[in-house]
Amino acid sequence: MNSIRTYIVLFFLGLCSQQAYSQTYQFKTSGFSVLEKNERGIWAEWSDLDLVNLSVVLDTNKHRIVVYSQEIQLFKILDYIEREENDTDIVYSFMCKDNDGRDCKLSIITRKKQDYRKQLYINYDDHIIVYNIFSV
Repeated sequence: MNSIRTYIVLFFLGLCSQQAYSQTYQFKTSGFSVLEKNERGIWAEWSDLDLVNLSVVLDTNKHRIVVYSQEIQLFKILDYIEREENDTDIVYSFMCKDNDGRDCKLSIITRKKQDYRKQLYINYDDHIIVYNIFSV
């Protein structure tokens, strides 16, 4: 009987510890810009910042990032890249696959010298989308 209680307690402790590490982070966007490669494969200029109010959810339990734009952008997290930090930035990156099965890298960057402003970068081989984001 004691061993059954021990297993039950261990089972619930295991469930609780997994919940502690799985979190959902909610953000709102305030604007976005796009950078594209031209026909010669050279990066052009960033587009003008467009104001946009969208929800972004990082769900580590479901291993995904969702941008709730007019067409929902769903990114399945394949790999969590180790956190990077330097004098100007704190960077959390994720190797992902998007709705269409294309590989991309998403990064949430906190700009230390810009009042800790946050940005979400969605990096593809031929274009980059950046969203200015803030926590909600």
